[in-house]
Amino acid sequence: MVGDMHQQCLTPPENAAIIAALLDVEAKEKKLARQVIVLQIAATLIGASIAYGIKGSPQFAIAVLSGGAVSIVNAVLLAWRMARSALHPAHEAHHQLRLLYLYAAERFLVVVTLLCLCLAMKLPPLAVLGGFVIGQAMLLAGRLILNRLV
Repeated sequence: MVGDMHQQCLTPPENAAIIAALLDVEAKEKKLARQVIVLQIAATLIGASIAYGIKGSPQFAIAVLSGGAVSIVNAVLLAWRMARSALHPAHEAHHQLRLLYLYAAERFLVVVTLLCLCLAMKLPPLAVLGGFVIGQAMLLAGRLILNRLV
């Protein structure tokens, strides 16, 4: 019976090892989020430079920058919410699921609002959406590529 009890309980050194591993994973995730945001910024600047070079109009470059900025805000909001949820873990799956839906809806509304503001400023719609797509593509591709490198 004592052997069974020992297998079910973690000793203090084992607890410490688990906590250290969790902190390491959290630190790597924060670093990855920052790197992805830097990649998004770089891709947006390159896209805006290309748009300016092709069209020769600063309005197209500003539109691409605006669309990319919306995508960057989305990534920053995602990273911020992930970091906050790691600080306050919920023990109930139902509560975690509610937070997941709330944060997804929040990001969706922020993105839609910012894109509408960009379009309300009479920026070229395709350039705005192109910048947004560039940023979102870097969000996905950056996470995949950087996860493999780390």
